[in-house]
Amino acid sequence: MASALTPMFPLAILPLPGELVPLHIFEPRYKQLLQDAETNDITFGIYFSHEMNLYKLGSLMKLESVIKRYPGGESDIIVKCNGIFTMEKLYRTFKNKDYPGGDVNMPESDVSVVPSPSLFDLFGEYMALRNITRHVVGFDLFQIAIELGLDVSDRYKFLVSPDNKKEKFLQTRLVFQCHVLKQEEKSKDVFHLN
Repeated sequence: MASALTPMFPLAILPLPGELVPLHIFEPRYKQLLQDAETNDITFGIYFSHEMNLYKLGSLMKLESVIKRYPGGESDIIVKCNGIFTMEKLYRTFKNKDYPGGDVNMPESDVSVVPSPSLFDLFGEYMALRNITRHVVGFDLFQIAIELGLDVSDRYKFLVSPDNKKEKFLQTRLVFQCHVLKQEEKSKDVFHLN
C-alpha cells in the first residue's frame, strides 16, 4: 500500500464509493482546485474532517460535471467517489497550490462486494416499501449503504467495520428501516381525515 500525495478538500462529509455528491465551490483555494480538476482531470480527496475520524478516513473524488457557474467565480459541481483512503499527513498546501494536500493510502479492499441473496432480498423489500421500482438489478454493499441514506456516524461505522461484518451492519439497518416503513403504512389505515 503505497502513499501518494493528493490534493485535499477537508469537509465534514463522508461520501461512499459510487456516490454522486453536489458541492458549492466558493473559496479561492477550492476554485483553484476545481480549475485543476477540470484542466488536468485530477482526482482529489475529501478528508472527513470530524472528531470521530480516528482512522483518518477520506473519500477519493473525481469531478463529474460543473452544473452552474456564478458571476463571482463560484460554482455548483457534482463529484463522484471512487474509493476510500486513509490519511497519513495533511499539509496546508499541495505543492505550489493554495489548496491543501495530503499523503494518503488506498486500502486494497473490494468496493464491489455483492450482497448475499438474503441481504439482496431484504434490500428488494426495502425498495418496494419505498415504492421504488426502477433500480439496477445488481447492487453492491456500497450502493445499498448509499440508498439507505446513512447519516455520517453510520457511514463511518460501516466503513471501519471489518469486511466480513459490513453485510451484517447493513442487514440490521435494513430490518429497522423496513419495520419503520411498515409501521408508517399501518398508521395510514388508523387515521382518517374528516
